[in-house]
Amino acid sequence: MSDTFHDSLRTAILDEKRFVEAVFQGARRGAAVPWARITIRPVEVKGSRRLQFTTFDGAQERSRNLTADEARGQLDKLLALPFNSLLARTTAETIRVQFSKKGRPIVHREPRDDRPIPLDLAHDRAKPLILGEEVTAPFLSAIGVATADGRVRADQQRKVRQINEFLRLIDETGEIDRIDAEPLRVVDLGCGSAVLTFATYHYLTAVKGRAVSMTGVDTKAHLMARHAATAAQLGWDGLRFEAARILDYQADAPADVVLALHACDTATDEALAQAVGWRSRLVLSAPCCHHHLQAQLGAALTPEPFRPVMRHGILRERLGDTLTDAFRALILRLMGYRAEVLEFVPIEHTPKNLMIRAVYTGARPMPALVAEYRALKAYWGVTPYLETLLGEALRLDK
Repeated sequence: MSDTFHDSLRTAILDEKRFVEAVFQGARRGAAVPWARITIRPVEVKGSRRLQFTTFDGAQERSRNLTADEARGQLDKLLALPFNSLLARTTAETIRVQFSKKGRPIVHREPRDDRPIPLDLAHDRAKPLILGEEVTAPFLSAIGVATADGRVRADQQRKVRQINEFLRLIDETGEIDRIDAEPLRVVDLGCGSAVLTFATYHYLTAVKGRAVSMTGVDTKAHLMARHAATAAQLGWDGLRFEAARILDYQADAPADVVLALHACDTATDEALAQAVGWRSRLVLSAPCCHHHLQAQLGAALTPEPFRPVMRHGILRERLGDTLTDAFRALILRLMGYRAEVLEFVPIEHTPKNLMIRAVYTGARPMPALVAEYRALKAYWGVTPYLETLLGEALRLDK
């Protein structure tokens, strides 16, 4: 394998004048890495520049501040590991590296000559583009996460971390900067308490500086009225709420970004079907309960090797959850999306901690991917609800 991408990343990260941040995460197909995510950023410690390496193992973060020589050695070790997604930002460009199924590196370089990123070496600065622990944003007080004077409530610290992680998942795609629509159209389907609806609107407008038209949709009319009053209190004219079923919701124009966070059971599939129909550029879905496929698994003949698994209720449920989300991600790929399933928040916060993140590329599905989908359906004797919703739009024979 060529070392070109290694050299590009190494050069960017070791550039003392321009390096901003790097993120390595995920493992390549058939491989394993010791951490879920590693971030690298420059910091200033007692007047000297260091590179801070922060590892996250799925539960806890640990940071080390290294000198240039120490960082060079540590970086070489990290670049030798089979991470699936590598990103490095400098003040001038963003370098992204991902890998195909066959392990071929795919490198994207995005110049930022028009909007250079400022360089900040403050050791204790908040993570870039993510709300810090001491945020005084008025919306946090308005939704009850912070006190009237802007301090995050003690019992809401975990919620702020969830907000941070969600916004990071949006930001690291870089897709918001590539969507040139004005205003940026966003829909949160099944928005419920709307904490992340408000957080996303704040992030897109106050942090990213975008003009945004955003709608939160849920069946609970009293919640939608309350959220609308909060948005009006904040003076957020671009945020509105509508009481409707997800499948019944009619957008004024196709949404560029679709959120479906903890939408229950088939509501997740309905949200994904809406997003596919709109060809939304960015989709983020945190699925909740998964009853539809569970029922089909219970009625279908269990494949012989899985009988020991399926006789235990909790294991049958977890397998059904996994299959449901695997089908959803696979269908999104068949519909022209680059889809991945990620950890949303550590499992101690919630057992429903997965996020399906998809970016529309318009790529036609490879025959092998279609065969893979058909084989998975036939093996388990099920039909995913998302396939039913998409109908003829699902491109299995094109």
